[in-house]
Amino acid sequence: MASLETIDPRTMTVTGSVPDMGAEEVAKALSRAREASVSWSELPFKDRAAHLVRVRSLLLDRVDSVVEVICQETGKLPHEALTTEIYATCETIEHYRKHGAHYLRPRKVSAGLMAHKRAYRVFEPLGVVGVISPWNYPFALSMTPLVAALLAGNTVVLKPSEVTPLVGLAIGELFGDAGAHPGIVEVVTGGGATGSALVRSGVDKVVFTGSVATGKKVMAAAAESLTPVLLELGGKDPAIVCADADLDRAARGIVWGAFQNSGQTCMSVERVYADAAIHDQLVSRIVDITERIRQGAEASDDIGSMTFAPQIDTVERHLADAVAKGARVLTGGGRVEGREGLWFPPTVVVDCDHTMELLRDETFGPVLPIVKVADEAEAVRMANDSAYGLNSSVWTKDTDRGERIAALIDAGNVCVNDAIVSYSVTSLPFGGSKDSGIGRVHGPEGLQEFTNRKSVLVDRGWLKRELWWFPVPKFLQGKALVKLLRLRYRG
Repeated sequence: MASLETIDPRTMTVTGSVPDMGAEEVAKALSRAREASVSWSELPFKDRAAHLVRVRSLLLDRVDSVVEVICQETGKLPHEALTTEIYATCETIEHYRKHGAHYLRPRKVSAGLMAHKRAYRVFEPLGVVGVISPWNYPFALSMTPLVAALLAGNTVVLKPSEVTPLVGLAIGELFGDAGAHPGIVEVVTGGGATGSALVRSGVDKVVFTGSVATGKKVMAAAAESLTPVLLELGGKDPAIVCADADLDRAARGIVWGAFQNSGQTCMSVERVYADAAIHDQLVSRIVDITERIRQGAEASDDIGSMTFAPQIDTVERHLADAVAKGARVLTGGGRVEGREGLWFPPTVVVDCDHTMELLRDETFGPVLPIVKVADEAEAVRMANDSAYGLNSSVWTKDTDRGERIAALIDAGNVCVNDAIVSYSVTSLPFGGSKDSGIGRVHGPEGLQEFTNRKSVLVDRGWLKRELWWFPVPKFLQGKALVKLLRLRYRG
């Protein structure tokens, strides 16, 4: 079997290799997960939750080694891995441990005029869920759908990104070593062909996190068998800074939202629309804070390296296009000279407009373009002038104004006077509109995504026959039915 090498992006050294699995290996993993799903789905929710808590305890016991693998494959710093990967996972498990049984309990509904019947809906497991996870948050964005799928009663076949496969194997080891329920999480490693095989393997739902282009291919492949999909795709998230904003808070929040994880976050602040009245002051503050960011491999630094070499090519292409069309780079702007690895400094760009790739396409790197706008109406119009609709932020001292603007933004998530952190509130559903994806993680919706929502209607036995059964009564064939309809529905 062929293999794939994994690279430490901080030094570009080879750190290991994994099998490049094909359709046969994927089918075997699916078979094991399918067999395990029978007993797993029959467990009460509290028993499934207890097992996830055991996995979490094992994760905390091994946290140093797991963080080391994450940093080795992504270039993150330990504090980044702990907060955005480990904490996020632990909190997801905790939220669903507390609230998951309520989210999945049968729901009674009104039967309307059919009062002689009892109506309710139930949430049943789908079976086996295929999860194809990305390289930017390889632990958290594997575990988020995985945890929800498992707690909903499904088993999982996980295909981690070929850029960060060792993180995926670490996840598999956690579940394998937790014992009691073998086969509920199967891990398959490999490239695009492995992912394609998983989509076409016969899983009962596919979860994909990644680019729009690949997401469309996943959806097309899944459509061949009418396999449902949950797609968390790209973002080009806008920040609107009003004239009355607290500029110190806005600048700090936007800089963090743009450059944490070296800008490799689907929710990163990728464009800023600043009111002309405060534009220059905001830019000055942003540049000052940006130039004080410590980028390196030491624990005391703020951000680490980038993760994927082709992504730096995208960053450079977007910057070159913007500069050619009149943009100015105020700080950063080029790879760190004389340093091995994927190091690109935080970069601030002004005099930008929507003719530039930097404003229209997902850059997914440490670049922050800022646009001067006349007022909030122009800011909203330009924020919505995008194929993406994932996250966004509004900055103003007037929270009523902020919420009013939030209602006008076409996105799945909006923060007022903060950025990105809505994902950390696990009671809130997270997902996008337009090209940013389909479906939701977190909240009740994120658990119910992995269920068959079945409707049940039960006759109470009050009547010997229904009025509409054959032979049709005469009064239903005449004007009496029209009178009944008018009586009930005419206002």
